[in-house]
Amino acid sequence: MSTYRAFQVTGQAHFELVERPLLEPPPGQVRFRVQSCGVCHSDVLAVEGQRPDPHLPVVPGHEAVGVIDAIGAGVTGWQVGDRVGVGFLGGHCGVCASCRRGDFVNCSDQPWFGTNTDGGYAEVAYARASGLVRIPDGIDSVAASPLLCAGITTYNAVQLVHAAPDSLVAVQGIGGLGHLGVQYAHKLGYRVAAIARGTDKAALAAELGADHYIDSAATDPAEALQELGGAEAVVATASSGSSMAPLLAGLKPRGQLIVVGVAGDPIPVNTVDLVTASRSIVGSLTGTPVENEDGMNFSAAHGVAAMTEVLPFDEAPKAYARMMSGDARFRVVLDMQDR
Repeated sequence: MSTYRAFQVTGQAHFELVERPLLEPPPGQVRFRVQSCGVCHSDVLAVEGQRPDPHLPVVPGHEAVGVIDAIGAGVTGWQVGDRVGVGFLGGHCGVCASCRRGDFVNCSDQPWFGTNTDGGYAEVAYARASGLVRIPDGIDSVAASPLLCAGITTYNAVQLVHAAPDSLVAVQGIGGLGHLGVQYAHKLGYRVAAIARGTDKAALAAELGADHYIDSAATDPAEALQELGGAEAVVATASSGSSMAPLLAGLKPRGQLIVVGVAGDPIPVNTVDLVTASRSIVGSLTGTPVENEDGMNFSAAHGVAAMTEVLPFDEAPKAYARMMSGDARFRVVLDMQDR
């Protein structure tokens, strides 16, 4: 095979199926045959032209899983045939100030896979070796894809909670991120309160491991959390800053509001709620490749899995539209293996 197919985008949501030449990977990179790729809301950065030059074509997709078929010069620790994944962060540089201090997530010279460098809506992808995640045998590729972004985002957020087993941890929003957050918090031994608007997700929350369900449309979620003894942490996954603000008062003293949902509006903070009980608000952004491997292994060992809707590679534009509609339950994944 001398070419491969890829869906590239230009401008605003202009998808085009193209043939690209199959090239050898550059030094420090690998080439892999993509088996699956998740369709994540962060793909809007590429697809909707929210990048420096949207006129330049780019292949979206940052939840890509595949098998290495070529290795560039200088790459060590990886072999042809290894099954790997790449998430949003496409590989740290190892030499910037953040990298020298071991803060690889905040590397200043790190590509955003599928946003400012080509990603996984393709039959073949290229990536820095420093960004590769080893996929365990216990998870198939379609199931692994959402864990590369939504999974590590919520897994690492729950890892920020330093509390005794059976402490109360709340997860706000039972969607693409929250349905995984509830599972991780439950499997890590916390008592879990799920917070969402309406009652339609109450049964699902219980199936995922939630001990309590709070309908934020019918009750003050902070009061409800305090009636349960107060939360050690609330993992906020909803894309609404105004919906996160009331949750601060539901925390125990020194509790954390851990924000992973990216909202278009600010979080209006009542300083009394923040100061008087020494509470804090922290952000949590994805994770390093080795942390992603930790999350993968934990998921395989404890049965944490994303709820997915699977579409074939040829329907990538339809898959993106389905994700953007908000009707998907809860992650959309492209399957390139059935072709």
